[in-house]
Amino acid sequence: MADHRIDLTRITLAILFIVLMIGTSLWILSPFLPAVVWAATLVIATWPIMRQVQQQLWNSRGLAVTFMTLVLLILFVIPFWFAIGTIVEHSSEIVGFAESVTTMQMPPPPAWLADVPLVGGPAAQAWQNASDAGVPAILQKVRPYTSMITDWFVGAVGSFGMVIVQFLLTVAVSAIMFATGEGAAAAVIRFGRRLAGDRGEEAVRLAGAAIRGVALGVVVTAFIQTAIGAAGVYLAGVPYAGLLSAVIFMLCIAQVGPALVLIPAIIWMYYIGETGSATLLLIFGVVAIGIDNFIRPILIRKGADLPILLILAGVIGGLIAFGLIGIFIGPTVLAVGYTLLDAWMKEGEEAGKA
Repeated sequence: MADHRIDLTRITLAILFIVLMIGTSLWILSPFLPAVVWAATLVIATWPIMRQVQQQLWNSRGLAVTFMTLVLLILFVIPFWFAIGTIVEHSSEIVGFAESVTTMQMPPPPAWLADVPLVGGPAAQAWQNASDAGVPAILQKVRPYTSMITDWFVGAVGSFGMVIVQFLLTVAVSAIMFATGEGAAAAVIRFGRRLAGDRGEEAVRLAGAAIRGVALGVVVTAFIQTAIGAAGVYLAGVPYAGLLSAVIFMLCIAQVGPALVLIPAIIWMYYIGETGSATLLLIFGVVAIGIDNFIRPILIRKGADLPILLILAGVIGGLIAFGLIGIFIGPTVLAVGYTLLDAWMKEGEEAGKA
């Protein structure tokens, strides 16, 4: 009679060996993992564009890869390079400004504010109340934390040189992925099918859709908001327009939005008497602050139907947990997990009805 006893020791050692190999491989590849994650996100998000470019360039993959690589350098590396470099270069000024704001006294409301229909009277009264007592006291309580918060923001951006190296490495890896995209996609699909059959293959495709939605919703929306906000800052003649534009870009990428920069700038322009420029900046500010409510849902749903709150939590949580790379890792992981969980629950509901 055959012996069907399970060799528990052999199975345990085999599992430990596999875990050790996976852990060691990830440890060796850890310096390259951020670039690989960014590159995969960019390639998945822009793959349909690359295929269209290839058709326009005589169906030449080499020309299409070259074109897409140059586009990534122009649209991805240079803006981040400018934003991070500007913030790091002026980090001491940012800290000094944050501390000086807490010593400022809020001016009385402008005379024209009370004449605004419907909201003018209450707004002027609220402004006056804040000017009399509330805001200075609150700012003084917040003052000890301003340097800490500002230093954290600058530190979260990371080392300038290392980030630029990661960006360039990301573009290089993206070029390789563009050139071999079909083979890589087929390998990932085979891996998913090997793990869980048809469900695993579907999970891979859902993950790709989720990644595309996150990349489009987060990055493209941030570029549009930054372009509008920066145009307003430059046209209004606000000092340190370049620095403010860089901060707007980083805040938009972090899904905080441009309001933290534009609202104080608008108030300051009105305070110094530049009414025309302040009104112009106010118009640009309203558009920049509110446009993400219309653009982001449309872009995200081009990839997958994902809740905006989930994307926001992923971006902010990823930034806090992993630094700049977490802006992409956080929402992607949450989006993939949410999409797969939702598909699994729907599959169970369909099985129950059958």
